[in-house]
Amino acid sequence: MRRGVILFLLLLFAILAFSIHTVWNLLMLLVIDGSEDAISKSELPAPGSSRVNGRPQLIPKIIHQTYINESIPPVWQDAQQSCLDLHRPEDGWEYKLWTDDKMSEFIRDEYPWFVDTFEGYSYPIQRADAIRYFVLCHYGGIYIDLDDGCNRALEPLLSYPAWVRKTIPTGISNDAMGAVPGHRFFMRVIDELKHYDRNWLLGYITVMGSTGPLFLSVIWRRYSSEGSNEGDGRLRILWSEEYQGYSWSFFTHHLGNSWHGADVEFIFWMARNWVFLTILGFTIGGSLIFFIWWAYRRFVLKKAPSDIPKWKTASIRSRFPFWRRASAQKEYELVSRHEV
Repeated sequence: MRRGVILFLLLLFAILAFSIHTVWNLLMLLVIDGSEDAISKSELPAPGSSRVNGRPQLIPKIIHQTYINESIPPVWQDAQQSCLDLHRPEDGWEYKLWTDDKMSEFIRDEYPWFVDTFEGYSYPIQRADAIRYFVLCHYGGIYIDLDDGCNRALEPLLSYPAWVRKTIPTGISNDAMGAVPGHRFFMRVIDELKHYDRNWLLGYITVMGSTGPLFLSVIWRRYSSEGSNEGDGRLRILWSEEYQGYSWSFFTHHLGNSWHGADVEFIFWMARNWVFLTILGFTIGGSLIFFIWWAYRRFVLKKAPSDIPKWKTASIRSRFPFWRRASAQKEYELVSRHEV
């Protein structure tokens, strides 16, 4: 019995260890915020400061954006125009709008090994996510979502080999990013895309985990834990205050989330009711462990009759002297009556 219990506990520990190992990078996102790689306020020149001209500019002056075609919806035109106004061709800036046709042509010409994955994505937003990593790796520059406007000129951000922005509550986002061509982090990202092309039933989770911010955050944690996030391969983090909301912030945020479906409402409901779901999860988990233990005892630890003590095979009455005497007396009376 003791050996069986030990084997059961070892099996349970192995399952738990495997589960934790599988989601370790996700767990680390809850405790590691990337503050050691943050772009601090003291590093950044104030808007209009003369310090901007004295900083090295590593990232090419290219702004990348994506959309189905060149007819940008009115809800995003102001945001797009704010970036165009602050980054003019006469100042050395180039603007690239990646339409669906241009995306497919670019992937076929430059990265033919990714064509099957790119064209096989179930959701258009997955292609819009993936292309931004490829163009940053190939051309360098700054990628900006169409629902992000520009609050100030982006020249100060050109001084870092690569940067992304911090997102709430954890991890990094892919709506505003910059990099030099061929940066190690974005090369790692495009190499990993094929391995994360999985369907998680819900569209929102599938997108987030295969090409979106969750995917990018997991790669970031793996990239950092392997010691790659240093030197020229370092990835800097733009904190929320520098991202938007203040006069010194680089971006403004407009109405977005155009790809969100009904499943997102379910995800947000889960976020609002996380206490209830946590209790429910522990209850279900405890019940499952109890059932496994019951089944283990019932079918695995079942002993042969010769291994079971005789007292366990005896009836309850025969285990107690009083009941044994009463039973013997009753049998004697029955025998006596029969003889008479």
